[in-house]
This record gives sequence, structure tokens and C-alpha cells, in this order.
Amino acid sequence: MSDNQLQSVDLLIEARWVVPVQPHGVVLENHAVAVDADRIVALLPIAEARATYAPRETVSLPGHALIPGLVNAHTHNPMTLLRGLADDLPLMVWLQQHIWPAEAKVIGPEFVRDGVELAVAEMLRGGTTCANENYFFPDAIGATYRKLGFRAVVGLPVIEFPTAWAKSQDEYFERASEVHDSFRGDALVSTAFAPHAPYTVSDESFARIRVLADQLDIPVHLHLHETAHEVEEERKKSGLRPFQRLQKLGLVNDRLIAVHMTQLTEGEIAACAEAGVSVVHCPESNLKLASGFCPAEKLRQAGVNLAIGTDGCASNNDLDMFGELRTAALLAKAVAQDAAAFDAASALRAATLGSARAMGLDAKIGSIEAGKQADLAAVRLSDLETQPLYHVASQLAYATGRHQVSDVWIAGRRKLAGRELVDMDVDAILARTRAWRERIAAG
Repeated sequence: MSDNQLQSVDLLIEARWVVPVQPHGVVLENHAVAVDADRIVALLPIAEARATYAPRETVSLPGHALIPGLVNAHTHNPMTLLRGLADDLPLMVWLQQHIWPAEAKVIGPEFVRDGVELAVAEMLRGGTTCANENYFFPDAIGATYRKLGFRAVVGLPVIEFPTAWAKSQDEYFERASEVHDSFRGDALVSTAFAPHAPYTVSDESFARIRVLADQLDIPVHLHLHETAHEVEEERKKSGLRPFQRLQKLGLVNDRLIAVHMTQLTEGEIAACAEAGVSVVHCPESNLKLASGFCPAEKLRQAGVNLAIGTDGCASNNDLDMFGELRTAALLAKAVAQDAAAFDAASALRAATLGSARAMGLDAKIGSIEAGKQADLAAVRLSDLETQPLYHVASQLAYATGRHQVSDVWIAGRRKLAGRELVDMDVDAILARTRAWRERIAAG
């Protein structure tokens, strides 16, 4: 084919390895990804790509693996500003005596905006291109993600007590509707209902959420079966386990994004599989708060869609999805008492396509396939820490650090280039972060 017959595209990324995630476990050597506008046009061998396309830009990655952008399926990103504030405490003491009082003193649109911006910078430098957000002031959160060109599903919070965001049940739902409408049709930002947890949300609110989630065609994202204490308290109160209560209310379905799920019976695992529930595994937060162990391998074997999330920086204390998928894989083996459990390819899938599916975005992102959005991350595997290299997927899961992420694209736009953030002012972010630290530390 002559040069004038080549197909024009915006970008050709040539990589030593491409890990498309779908098909499962496949690693392609010396392949290229052609991108035009915001979409992947083709995935093909480098020689064939050069004979087919005339790119406006070519990025050569001879020592890298190109993977789908990592998808963080559960975050509280404004809480990045509370990183390390109250460590080494059990969940309810940490939450009720430290985090909620600290939030009450500072929470507002500015706190949310600056926390999200700090989080986005950290996530991009770690290869994460999408987050499932769960926090107050979703209007400010969504506007910040939109401004920064970062993909997100923004939670519409519902909780039974007054906060700075809303004072009554009706106001939570009125404001949720307004925020949903403001992002309707947005290219990068969408919404989900985010009732906090069964112990803070009434049956009446859950019933309203079920109806509205169906009408608006959006997910329901909540903490569920996070601790044994939560399960026992609900059993004493209603005679039901929290999961049973949600079943009774009609919320156990394919819209449900159930986060943590450390306390599960065999029957509940089977019910999740049958109903199409997605489970978000947050191993590092669960370990740090001693909340329990999600039975990830049992869920996977049952056919439940597994996703991975970091939780917030106040309980993790980072947004490192490479660290999280590694911990998820290792912990799953210990819990299952099976070294073959939750293998490297499955862990990577959970952190990409599994998370995208949980959020209702698997038709758009989560794998490197023609027609999908070009959300991509390049990981340098030529460093001594990842040598010698026998199996790419294993190296990504067990030996790779987020510092090896060199380049990131979201919807075809470069967001990280050679470890440098493309359109974010790091010095300004750090200055605002230090100012919040002084304010919060002063009490």
C-alpha cells in the first residue's frame, strides 16, 4: 500500500507487549494500537500497523507492556486530604470518633475539589484512568473530574442523617436528581446511587433508590458486609443479615456494586452469581481496619464479577492499583489455601474489565479492543526490578510498581508523558494540599 493510500489516524502506539485483557490471559508481542479521536481503531502487529496507518503521532514503547487503564472500583477521593490522619484504629472508632468529626470541620466544595485533584494526579501516575467515586458534594466532584479530563462514575450520596450536602431524605434525592441531570450524556462523567451502607440507610430510602436506579438506568454502589459487627447488628435489629435485607427490598440485582463483602455464606455467594451482582474487593483497606477477608476465589469460581478498589486514602493509605491487585491476588491464595487461586491474569482482569463491568462501563473501557475508548497505560518492564522477564502477566501482578507507569491516555488524550503529568500543576496541587494539612491538623 502506498503512502497516499494509508489510513490516517491520530496515534499509533507500538509496544513490546500488549495485554488486551480480553481475550483472557492473552499477551501479544510486538503489537500496536491505532487510535483515532477517542477510540481504539485496531490492535495488530507492528509491521502490519505501519503498512496500514499514517499516524499523526507515533509512540514507541520497546521495553513496555501496554495495558488497559486501571479502573479503581471504589474510592472516596476527597479523603486523600485525610491520608494518615487516624491510623491503626478499628473501623467504627476510626470512622465515628476521628474521620467524621474531622470531615465535619472542613467538608465543602473546595475540600472536595482539592482532594479530587490530588487524587487524580496520584492515580494517573499509577496507571489508573477511571474511578468509582463515593463521597459528598458530587456536583463539585464531577465538575473536577470533567475539568481534569478523568473518567469517573460519581456517587449520589444517600444517608439518614443531615450533612453539609443535604439536611433531609427528600433533599438527598432532590440533589441526586439535579446532579444526575447535570452529567447526563457527559463523555467522561456518569453517576450511580451511593447509599452509604445498610446500617445508615432506611428501608424507605432503599426502596426509592431501587425505583430511581431502574428509571435512570444507573448502578447502586454501597458498602456491604464490611465487618462481622455490621452483620450481627443488623441481625439483632431486623432479624436479617444485611444482604438478606437488600434481597427483600429488591436491590440484589445486576445494578448492585457491593463493596467489601468480607462476611459471606455459600448461599449469599450463589445469590450474587445468580443475580449478576458485582463485588468490589478492597483488600488493603480491609486488612488495615481488620475488617475481614473477602472470599475472592470462591466468588470467582461461582461466576461472580469481581472488581478491585483501593477505598479512600484515609484507610489504605494510597491509590496504588498495582499494589492493590497484587495484595488481592496474594490474599486470595491465603484465604482459599490454594496457591493457584486468583492467578495473575484474573487479578489484572478484576482491576480493569471486572471493575469496568461493575460500573456499567465494560462496553466502553476495561480492555484493548477496537471500538472501545482509548484508555491506556504503558508500563516499563525493562527496569532491573522486573528483570528477568518470563511471564508478562505475572510480572505485572507480582513485581511491578506504579513508578514504572510511563504514559497514560484517557479517551485518546495523553495525560502522562514520560512520568510527567501533561496538564496538571503539581506545585500548585502540593501547595493547596499543605494548606489543608495545616487547617486540618489545627483542628
